[in-house]
Amino acid sequence: MTQNHKQQQHLLEQLSAIAEGLSRTFKPFCEVVVHDLTEPNSGIYTIYNPLSNRQSKDALTALGQARQADAKYPQIVANYPNKLADGRQLKSTSVGIKDEAGNYVAAFCMNVDISVFTTAQQMLSQLTAFEQPEQKETLYTLTLEDLQQYIQKFAVKQATTVQALKTPQKKQLLQELKQHGFLDIRLSIDTIAQTLGVSRTSVYGYLK
Repeated sequence: MTQNHKQQQHLLEQLSAIAEGLSRTFKPFCEVVVHDLTEPNSGIYTIYNPLSNRQSKDALTALGQARQADAKYPQIVANYPNKLADGRQLKSTSVGIKDEAGNYVAAFCMNVDISVFTTAQQMLSQLTAFEQPEQKETLYTLTLEDLQQYIQKFAVKQATTVQALKTPQKKQLLQELKQHGFLDIRLSIDTIAQTLGVSRTSVYGYLK
């Protein structure tokens, strides 16, 4: 066994240790593969949590062959879509490993099964969707003090003071107050007018 071959074996063994650790951390969702790229007939060196049903010594993918053929091929190809034979969607990342001469000698690849997460995301979207978005309701009673605090916080977000709010900002404020149900509070219009330093008529104008 030549020195170069020993070094290659050592590199592949170390990459395999990392691959095994990651696969155990993200099991059962992540397949992790180490490829040997040193020879024309080389292929998978080790594979952990084999979602794709591949095994050691199986042939390289097209991406691995591209790295063998071209040392200038991108070293990191991250988060690209992939798919298993049964149709499950994968999110894949492949990292090429070069030697000191700049040639590819190995590749480290992760394939994450995102189908279960996609299903969960769809379920959550359905769970959190509103059938009647215009319906206003809160599970606590809003007070005039809450109203004044909201106006103060709105001004702070606009990087100004309540009294210095411009007409477009006041219109936006009134729309937000309406949306959050503050206008349903008794004497809310009077409180808004007093806080802004304008007339009731002006407040109704901002609502148009």
